[in-house]
Amino acid sequence: MRKIQFSFFILWLLMNPAIRLAAQEEPEAAKVRALEAKLMEAYKQRQFDVFASMLDDDFVITFEDGKVYGKTGYVSFSATPSVHVDTVEMSEVKVRMHGSTAIVTGWYRERGENKGKAYDYHDRFTDVWMKSGGSWRLVASHYGVPVKP
Repeated sequence: MRKIQFSFFILWLLMNPAIRLAAQEEPEAAKVRALEAKLMEAYKQRQFDVFASMLDDDFVITFEDGKVYGKTGYVSFSATPSVHVDTVEMSEVKVRMHGSTAIVTGWYRERGENKGKAYDYHDRFTDVWMKSGGSWRLVASHYGVPVKP
């Protein structure tokens, strides 16, 4: 019986640092998840000062059609006055931590009107966040339309 107890104790000692490490990463993943939600809400509410403040100066985004924008171009594109966003939803969001880098993947849906015409986008997305100087900034985004079977 003592051998079994000793074995469990040794196993617990070996696993404990891994458990502590996972616990340390979880709050950072939660911060990044909250930042994703804040970014989408700022976009929907057309709060482009908040939106832009979350993007790294070297930010780059690639859209479904292959267009690529830097920070200034993306903020200008997003602020197009003819676009009225009704719904912004993210689902199946996964945050993977790699030190000071977070990779976020999931589904993105946006509905609204552009120039009086309704639109409804369904995309897969990948966002890359980096922590520098104690702050998280979005450094890269990629949106793609899933291929229909």
